[in-house]
Amino acid sequence: MRITEFREVVLVDFEFTAIPGERQVPLCCVAFELRSGRKFRIWQNEFGSAPPYATGSDVLFVAYYASAELGCYRAIGWSMPPRVLDLYVEFRNHTNGRRRPAGSGLLGAPAYFGLDTNPGIEKEDLQKAIGSDVWQSRYTPAEIFDYCERDVLALQRLLLAMSPHIDLPRALLRGRYMAAASAMQYAGIPIDVETLLRTRGSWTDIQDELIKAVDRDYGVFEGRTFKRERWASWCVNQNIPWPQLATGQIDLSDETFRQMAKAYPRVAPMRELRSSLSELRLNDLAVGRDGRNRTVLWAFQSRTGRNQPSNSKYIFGPSVWLRGLIKPPPGHGIAYIDWKQQEFGIAAALSGDPLMQQAYWSGDPYLAFAKQAGAVPQDATKETHGPQRELFKQCVLAVQYGMQEQGLAAKIAQPPIVARDLLRAHRQTYQVFWRWSDTVLDTAILTGSLHTVFGWYIHADDKPNPRSFRNFPMQANGLNSYALPVALPPSVVSKFVRQYMTPF
Repeated sequence: MRITEFREVVLVDFEFTAIPGERQVPLCCVAFELRSGRKFRIWQNEFGSAPPYATGSDVLFVAYYASAELGCYRAIGWSMPPRVLDLYVEFRNHTNGRRRPAGSGLLGAPAYFGLDTNPGIEKEDLQKAIGSDVWQSRYTPAEIFDYCERDVLALQRLLLAMSPHIDLPRALLRGRYMAAASAMQYAGIPIDVETLLRTRGSWTDIQDELIKAVDRDYGVFEGRTFKRERWASWCVNQNIPWPQLATGQIDLSDETFRQMAKAYPRVAPMRELRSSLSELRLNDLAVGRDGRNRTVLWAFQSRTGRNQPSNSKYIFGPSVWLRGLIKPPPGHGIAYIDWKQQEFGIAAALSGDPLMQQAYWSGDPYLAFAKQAGAVPQDATKETHGPQRELFKQCVLAVQYGMQEQGLAAKIAQPPIVARDLLRAHRQTYQVFWRWSDTVLDTAILTGSLHTVFGWYIHADDKPNPRSFRNFPMQANGLNSYALPVALPPSVVSKFVRQYMTPF
C-alpha cells in the first residue's frame, strides 16, 4: 500500500484549549487536501456535524501527534477517520536511537530533514496562550489561523520528505492506536474527588504521621529529612550489604531501594515511605471538573514504543496506594489489566527455546527455571523455596535487561560469585535463547538497527549499547498494561477479559 493509492490525502491541524484534567476544547481547524491544494479554515462556530473535507477509508488523514487532533474530533462529535498517518510517531520511529538536534516537535522534525521551519509567531508563547484560553487579549483569530496554517504547511513538507521512509501498512496500525489513545485521554479515569481534596488539604500532616509511624523502627529521619549516614548505620547494624556508588557513598536511588526491599523485606516499609514522600505531588494530579483524571499519554514516546505519561499528572504514575482514589460510578467497575511475565514469554516465543517455553507455560517461570537448573527439588513451591525463587527471578529480570555480573550482584545484595553462578545457570539452561540473543546483538551491530514484528525500529548510534539491543525485542514487542478508563458494567469488563486477554 502506498500514499498515492488514496483518493485524497488530507493534512489536518487543530488549535485547542487544554486545561489540565479537562477535555480539549477545539478553537479552530486548518486542513489541506494534498493533491488538489484545497484549503479549509474552520472556526469553532463552523464545525458542523462532519468535516468539510473528504472522509472514508479511501482518504488518508495525516496529522502530527494525531491523538490531539482526534481528541478534537471527539469533542466536536465527528466520526474517527478510518486511515490515520501520524508523522510524529513515524518520525520517532525513523530516528529512534539517533540524535534529534532540534527535538521531536513540528519544528524539530522538518529541521532534521534540512527543511525551513519558518516559525513566524513565537510558537511556544502562542501555544501557551491558546492552551490556557487566554489568547483573546493577545492574538486575533486571523493570527491563530495563520499560525495553524503554518503548521499544516510544515506538515506537508515533512510528509514529502518522510514518504520514502514510511512503512505505510504498519504506520496505519500505529495510527489506529493513536485513535485509541485519544479515546482513553478523552474518557479519563474517574477519581474520588472528595477524598483527593481531603488528602491534599491534610498532606503535610499525613507526611508527619507516616514518618512517625514508619521511622520508629529505623531512626533515620530528622524532621522530614532522610539522613544518609543514619541509614548506612542501620544497614550495618542489620547486616545488610547496601550497594554503593562510585563515590563510595551508599546508593539511595528508588530502584536500589526497590530491589533491596525484595531481598530484605525489612527495607520495604522505608522504601514505601521514601517513595510516598518524594514522588507524590497531589496538586499535580490532573483532575477535571467532571472528576476525571486526564493527561497526555505520550504514546510511542519511549525507545521501545511504549506510552510515557507524566508520573505526577497521571493516577498510575505515583505510589500504588494512590490508585485507591480511583472510584467508578455506582453499579460500574474499572478493570486495570497487566500482563504476567510478558517479557519472559516474548523471549521464549521469539527465540524458540523449548525449555524457556516450558517454564513460561508452567505459570511460574522463575521457580521453573530454578527447577530446570537443579537448584531446587521438582516439588518445590513458592512457599517452600521462596528465597531461592527470588534469586532466580532477579536473574531472569537481569538477563532481560542485559545486566552483567556486578550489576546482578548489587541487585540481589550477594557476592559476585553468586551472581556469576546464576548467570551461568541461565546460559546453560536456556542455550537456544542465548544463541538467539547473540544473533540479535550481532544483527544490530552489523546492520545498524533492529525492528519489531510490527515495524518499530531502534537504530544504532556511534556508541551502541549492547544491553539496549538485547533488551529491545522483549520490551518493544510487548504491550503496555491496559487500563479500561471508562466505567464499564461488570458484564462488559468480563467479556473484554475473556475475549482479549487470553494468553498466546
